[in-house]
Amino acid sequence: MLGWAIAFFILAIIAAAFGFGGIAGASAGIAQILFFIFLALLVLTFVARALRGRPPV
Repeated sequence: MLGWAIAFFILAIIAAAFGFGGIAGASAGIAQILFFIFLALLVLTFVARALRGRPPV
């Protein structure tokens, strides 16, 4: 999922460089949403591992 967020971020930068404001804004918004979903899932994974008693790898 982090890979998708980075891909949309790069797409937003390229679109902004060419002057496509609408596409750049939409891509940046999607990248931001995917990044925060990734962070939430990462935190949930760490909490689940801590509750199960498994040491982090």
